[in-house]
Amino acid sequence: MWSRAFGEADVDGARPATTETLYRIGSISKLFTATAVLQLRDAGALRLDDPVTRHVPWFVIPRDASHGPGAVTVRHLLTHTAGLPRESAFAYWSDFTFPGTGELRDALARQAAILPVDIQWKYSNLAFAIAGAVVASASGLAYGDYIRTRLLAPLGMTRTLVEAPAEDTRDLARGYGRRLPGRRRKRRPICDMQALASAGNMTSSVHDLAKFAMLQFRLEGAGDDAVVRGSTLREMHRVQWLDPTWQAGWGLGFRVSREGGYTCVGHGGLVPGHAAHLRLIPEHKVAIIALTNADDTMPHEYTHRAMHLLVPAVARAANAATPVAVIDPAWARYAGRYRGDWGDVHVLLTDRGLEVIAPLAEDPMHGRITLTPVAEHTFRMTGNDPYDAPGELLTFEVATDGRVVTARFAMEPIFPVATWDRARP
Repeated sequence: MWSRAFGEADVDGARPATTETLYRIGSISKLFTATAVLQLRDAGALRLDDPVTRHVPWFVIPRDASHGPGAVTVRHLLTHTAGLPRESAFAYWSDFTFPGTGELRDALARQAAILPVDIQWKYSNLAFAIAGAVVASASGLAYGDYIRTRLLAPLGMTRTLVEAPAEDTRDLARGYGRRLPGRRRKRRPICDMQALASAGNMTSSVHDLAKFAMLQFRLEGAGDDAVVRGSTLREMHRVQWLDPTWQAGWGLGFRVSREGGYTCVGHGGLVPGHAAHLRLIPEHKVAIIALTNADDTMPHEYTHRAMHLLVPAVARAANAATPVAVIDPAWARYAGRYRGDWGDVHVLLTDRGLEVIAPLAEDPMHGRITLTPVAEHTFRMTGNDPYDAPGELLTFEVATDGRVVTARFAMEPIFPVATWDRARP
């Protein structure tokens, strides 16, 4: 819908940023790793509740006896509930020298699990390094080859890199450190994360990353031949671990949060010199991406503010484009109050068509049900309260003189006790 670049991609070279500029996206890479795992699950190559050692036999890390039994599973890796240390046993965020797979494997013996399995959420780059090893083992391909051939190529993400880019890569933004009083920002080096590539090594542009974002909204009609099934995407966005505050949690790779009345899924990213954020609001099919080339830019604040500016406007535009409901005057016969053993409902004929409300509800309009005709005297119910049988049928039984004699609300009989020609909430 819209993209814009601000500032400079290279301060020393006075090169302005553009919407085609490439940025390191850091831990947004974890979403590609998680997607790869789910692709392999759908293909039958693994199960989410497999012990990790079934696919990566060398994954052995000492565990305190007080932690009790419990194998780390693939699901634990994707939800950060494996109780693993945040990092492998190296100072790579200071010296920018990352271990290879053999070094990471050997270093496990020098580490120990921090928490029992599945007891507490704890973010872990090490967990996603192991998840990348699961992808390689289950697929028979190197991690980078799998991501390129099974995700980037099908999505047309031709400008996205899995390996670290060379310093002279065309359109690459130069990374800078944080602003300090009286000093110029330091140039930050480009580092190849090697064995931790699956945790944060990728590079992309806003336009390329938007293709991955659009994938997340292809929930309907995405079958076995799709890049990812629609049902699998919904599963990845669904909360697997809920924070004690009940305001946020984790899906399969995705952070899930409730902010300002919206449910958001996405991830942030931070590597030396670059910070990024991808925010998705699935209900409105809106994605917001911010990519920056400095350590202290806080792109999540930009996506948060943009969400509050954009989503209401998009919703208004979508509603304006909604066709006016076609109302059959004969529907007036259905309007009225109906009573059953469990309570009353009102059937209303409004400018939106036939609707049903529960008059004794605390907020009758919150649980409003819309009726869509599917056959003579039969309507499909849709609404925002899953307790109210959305998707089921409401069928009116009509006498020969046109009077409604009974109705079946989700199979339960209800009977008219008051009628009117037209009623509004």
